[in-house]
Amino acid sequence: SFFGLILNAQEDVTTIADSAVVADTVKPDPKFWKMKALYTLNGTQSAFINWNAGGRNNISAIAGIIANANYKKDRISWVNDLSIALGGLYYTDKSAGNPMQKTDDRIDVSTNFGYKIKKHIFLSTIGGFRTQMLDGFNFPNDSVRVSTFMAPAYVSFAIGIDYIKDENFSVFSSPLAAKMTFVNDQVLSNAGAFGVTPAIYDGLGNVLTAGRRFRGEFGAYVKVKYNRALMKNVDLKSKLEFFSNYAENPQNIDVNAEALFNFKINSSLAASIQWTLIYDDDIDIRDAKGNVGPRTQFKSVMGIGITYKMEN
Repeated sequence: SFFGLILNAQEDVTTIADSAVVADTVKPDPKFWKMKALYTLNGTQSAFINWNAGGRNNISAIAGIIANANYKKDRISWVNDLSIALGGLYYTDKSAGNPMQKTDDRIDVSTNFGYKIKKHIFLSTIGGFRTQMLDGFNFPNDSVRVSTFMAPAYVSFAIGIDYIKDENFSVFSSPLAAKMTFVNDQVLSNAGAFGVTPAIYDGLGNVLTAGRRFRGEFGAYVKVKYNRALMKNVDLKSKLEFFSNYAENPQNIDVNAEALFNFKINSSLAASIQWTLIYDDDIDIRDAKGNVGPRTQFKSVMGIGITYKMEN
C-alpha cells in the first residue's frame, strides 16, 4: 500500500505537469471584434432673483451615446459608428410661449466594409443614415415647425478606395456615391424644404401637385476621419465630408464637418465641446434680415457631467 501511494502521487504530479504544458501551448482565441460605448449626461440649472442684467430661470440637460463596433480579420475590415444625442432647455418661469426648447437632437449611423488590397489601402463600401427624433421649431415663433423625424433624413452610399493609416486617420474617396434626402412630412415637402421639389399651387392656393418627399443625387464623395490625443485626458475626434452632385451645380460642394473634444476629469466626470458645420447648396435658410438662400450652418454644444464607458 505504501508503494501504491507513491505511484499514485507520481501519476498525479505527471498529470498536473502535462496539463500545465497543454495550457501553456493553447492560446486564447483572438478577438476580432472591438466594441466601445460612451454614455454621457450633461446638465445645467440657472435661477435669477432681482437680477438687474436679466435672465430666465431654466433647467437644461443633454444625453448622448457614442458607440463603435469594429471587426478586423485577415484582409477584412468592418467599422460601425453610432452617435445619438438629445437635449432640451426648460424655462421654469411663467413667461408666455413654449417653455421647452430643443438644444440638440441627432441620430447618426455609419458603416464601412473594406477589403485590403495592399498596405493601408482598402476597397471599401460605406453607408450612412442621419436624422433627428423630435420636432424642431423656428424660435421665437414656436408655431412654425421646420423639421421632424425623417424630415429631413439623409441616406448615403458609396464605393471607393479607403486609405487607412491606423485607427486615428483615414481618407475615403469615391467617384460613385449616392446621396438621398427624405422629407417624410407633407407640409415641409410642399414647401420644398431641404432641396426637394415643392408643391404646385393654383391661383387660390390649392395644391395641384404635392411636393416630393424624396430627392436623389449622384456624384463624388470624400470623407476624412482624424482622431488624436491632444494632451493628457484631452482627446479629439473629427470627421470632414464633401459631396459634389454631378448632375446639378457640381462646383457647389456640400460640406459636413464635426469636431468633438473630450476632457476627462476622472472616471465618472468629463466635459465636452462639439462643433458642427454644415453647408448644403440645396437648403435655403432665411436670415435675420429676411433674405433667403443657402447658408453655412454652425452649431456649438458644450457640457460637463456624468460619463460611463464600456468596452471589451
